[in-house]
Amino acid sequence: MERNDLTVRPITGRDELDLFTRLPYTLNDELADDLLAGRRRPEWTWVALRGDRLVARAAWWCRTGDDAPFLLDVFDLDDGGPDDDRVDVGARLLRTAMAVVVPAGTHPPEYGRAVPPGWRDDATARRAVEERMAALERTGARLFVERLRLEWRAGTPVPAPGGRLRFRPVRDTEEILSLMTQVLDGTLDAHSRDDLTRLPPREAAVRHYEDELARYRSPRDWWRVATLPDGEPVGFVTPARNDYSAVIGYLAVVPTHRGNGYIDDILAEGTRILAAQGVPRIRAATDLGNLPMANAFARAGYVTFERMINMTWA
Repeated sequence: MERNDLTVRPITGRDELDLFTRLPYTLNDELADDLLAGRRRPEWTWVALRGDRLVARAAWWCRTGDDAPFLLDVFDLDDGGPDDDRVDVGARLLRTAMAVVVPAGTHPPEYGRAVPPGWRDDATARRAVEERMAALERTGARLFVERLRLEWRAGTPVPAPGGRLRFRPVRDTEEILSLMTQVLDGTLDAHSRDDLTRLPPREAAVRHYEDELARYRSPRDWWRVATLPDGEPVGFVTPARNDYSAVIGYLAVVPTHRGNGYIDDILAEGTRILAAQGVPRIRAATDLGNLPMANAFARAGYVTFERMINMTWA
């Protein structure tokens, strides 16, 4: 698809990954495996070219086993040329690609892009982030939330059990769904709050479970319910492995027990379970505005190695 001197098209296959990865990004090393596993497809992987020069690119990702794109997680603009031209090229690439990639009658998948943790304080990084956002806004996208991407690294001390809580495996799916439903009351998570504008709490919990927790490749007996000595549940954690890393998938305290510092004990238990597997790192994420959760991760020795910009189309 050509307009003036710009060619916009999907890549032909894995043979064009060298072309697609001319623009740097942390996900470049994962693209080949994702294509083999079906989490990406050439028809979801687009480039904008001026001659043989890559000036912009975009790619969508799906969860293992899915048939439709779930996330726009690669979108980059070449740093050469006038600022307005870069934004215009990016918007043209997105409009052209989305007309093909996004199923008719549906909203485009959410955009999620990792950025440096201090991107606002670095002029070059800030310009790149803001130009990508400007291009997305021209297609109708708006900022949804900024998130912290967190990492515990092997060798970081893990607190010993404090004795206030007891931990046991989750009994069954019904128990985890019941707990997930309870913790939605007063949640600070932007995605959960958005789900609750359209769904009752139980349905929102089921959707989250089916979209994420049920897809983990790791044993469910890693999951833990935290209780008081008398057996009353106060929260839970789901240490797991996704397709890429060990993760703290879900971590929460039920509303009646918030404010007692239990989040630290629960996070420590989840971290201990994964550290015992000999993993080199544990990944986690929380909203920038969810200060209680962000502070708990910081106290547990997790560092912010990236931030994530999420944008959506209304």
